[in-house]
This record gives sequence, C-alpha cells and structure tokens, in this order.
Amino acid sequence: MALRKIFREFMKKRVLSPPLLTARHCSSAAATKNPHSAKKGRLLTGATIGLVIAGGAYVSTVDEATFCSWLFSATKLVNPFFALLDPEVAHRLAVSAAARGWVPREKRPDPSNIGLEVWGRKFSNPIGLAAGFDKNAEAVDGLLALGFGFVEVGSVTPVPQEGNPKPRIFRLPWEGAIINRCGFNSEGIVAVAKRLGAQHGKRKLDETSRNPSSSTDEVKHGGKAGPGILGVNLGKNKTSEDAAADYAQGVHTLSQYADYLVINVSSPNTPGLRMLQGRKQLKDLVKKVQAARDEMQWGEEGPPPLLVKIAPDLSKEDLEDIAAVALALRLDGLIISNTTVSRPDPVSKNPVAVEVGGLSGKPLFNLSTNILKEMYVLTRIHIY
Repeated sequence: MALRKIFREFMKKRVLSPPLLTARHCSSAAATKNPHSAKKGRLLTGATIGLVIAGGAYVSTVDEATFCSWLFSATKLVNPFFALLDPEVAHRLAVSAAARGWVPREKRPDPSNIGLEVWGRKFSNPIGLAAGFDKNAEAVDGLLALGFGFVEVGSVTPVPQEGNPKPRIFRLPWEGAIINRCGFNSEGIVAVAKRLGAQHGKRKLDETSRNPSSSTDEVKHGGKAGPGILGVNLGKNKTSEDAAADYAQGVHTLSQYADYLVINVSSPNTPGLRMLQGRKQLKDLVKKVQAARDEMQWGEEGPPPLLVKIAPDLSKEDLEDIAAVALALRLDGLIISNTTVSRPDPVSKNPVAVEVGGLSGKPLFNLSTNILKEMYVLTRIHIY
C-alpha cells in the first residue's frame, strides 16, 4: 500500500510539476516548426503515464528488487520522448527527475568481486558518472541510487556564471556523440556548498535514525555521499586572471564534502584554460592548490585526494610534461580524458561537426584509450 501511495504522489507531481510545464514552453519553437512532433510528444507522454500506472499495479505483486530491474528496462520506452526535446531542456529534465527521486533505484547489491579500494575509499563498483551532468550538485543521491559507484559534480566555479550563449549542445545520434560548448555554466561554489552541506546533514541524520546503536569503529563502505563516492570537479571563472586563486577557493569551500577533488584544466570551452596543461603552468598551479588543501585541518582520514583532468588532444611532449609534474608533486591521480576538439570519422562527415565545442561519446573512445595507455606507460601508476 505504501508503494502504491508513492506512485500516486509521483503521478500528481508528474502532471502538475512546474519544471515540466516550463519544458513544454521551451520546446514550443520546435513544435511550431513541426506540429507532428508535438503530437508525437503528447502520445509518448501518455505512454509514460501509462507505464507508471502499470508499474504501480505490478509493484504490488513482486519484490522491490525485481520491480526495479523491470523498471530499468522499461525506461527505454521513454528515451524517444527526450530525443524530441532540445538537448539542454532534456538534460535539465533528467537532472530534475534525479533530484526528485523520479528515477529507478538499483536495489540489487553489487557483486563483491567488482568492488575496489582506492585512496582508502571503498568503491562498490568502478562505473561512475563524470562531471558535466550534475553541474550544481542537485541530484547526488538520486544518481548514486541508479547504481553508480561514484558521482562527480561540477565543474564548479567560484562566482556564478551563465556560460556560453545558447544553443550550446548538439546531438549526433547516429555517431552516438554530442558536441557541447557550455563553458562552465555554474551556480557558483556558495550555492553548491549549501546544497552539499544540506545533503550531508540529512544523510547523517538518516544514518543515525536507522542505526542508533552502530559502533563508530564499524567499517564504512562508500564515502561522504553515503554508499557512493562523491567527487567535486573545480573550474575557474571565464574572466578570472588568477586561476590558482579560483581553484584554491574551491578547495577551501568544497573539499569538506568531497571524497576526491579534481582540477579541471582541460575544458575546450573556456578561453586559455588548456594552456594550464603546460609543464611550468601546471606545476605552479598544482603546488598552490595542494598548499591550499594541506593548510586546512583534517581528521584521521586526511585530506581528499587531488587529481588533474587532462585533454585527449595532447602531443607526446605534452603528455611527458604532465607525467613529470604528476610524479614530481606526487599527484593522487589523473582523469583521462575531457572532450576533444578533433572530429574523427565518421563525425567529420556530419554537418553538425562544424559546431565549435568539445566532442564526447563513442568517437572519443579510441583517442582517450590511447592517451590512457600512454600515461600509464609514462607514470606506471594507477590512473583513473
């Protein structure tokens, strides 16, 4: 009965929620150009509602884990609806849905043989969600509930900024790719810190109420985001003249909520950012950010690990310089890689390929894997 009540509440919000009404207005231009798309969208919305109703009836006859397995499969029926929307509107809807818990929850435990321990943190599985999806830490709990072993939020800039003008996200469906030039659109570190602080407090309260007699010596799986690991990706403001100060500010404000921190110096959509990957520039930057982290007071588990996210468009010499800096400064790890400004085949034949921005998706796989191999050879350390 409780689950049926949840589904009734879901339906009420699904129909009346202001974000969904806003999304319809945002896509009205496309609907004007093609009235059939609007009709098709309504049909798919009706199908979605029918799916939820059917799920509500079905859940009363099976256990929760079985229902979640069915629901993950059933969501494939909803995907065509999102493809009819503007890419950024679809993205916004997905984040909002995850923030409200309107996404499937993975109830099946991860097999023990895929868990791993890195930096003293226990990952239940090695599959994570990269920065760029939940830029403002709105949906951490909902995204981890999908089954990810870790979620990385950001990039977060010190001061709020809108990013580049819209449209700035372009689909290449046949190539399984996207081009974006968002440009670090961010609500800023203060808003993100408040959100993470509230989530952290609620999580601690829930843990205490569920396990009032649990020992403090008990081995804890996961990290500061409960069962999952939380990474915080730091960026610099577009107009900032002191990149190190921007990253240091992010460390001081957000590191208390992070299981690991990332210095993002590889987005192609912020002018001059990739220049920070040069040997001298990177060495100076990492030293200052490490100092900002280490001057803070930390408990027994110590400060969060510090990683650098690099581009896939680097020369052999660039990679050697980055590896030398990583080893000399005992960097905790490297994230490989960001999006690419190149347009490998078959993307180069798509008219959308002329759009400025970073390419992600299937066409990036070989390029990023080659960079991963090169950096492993150069450093002989674990790289994530």
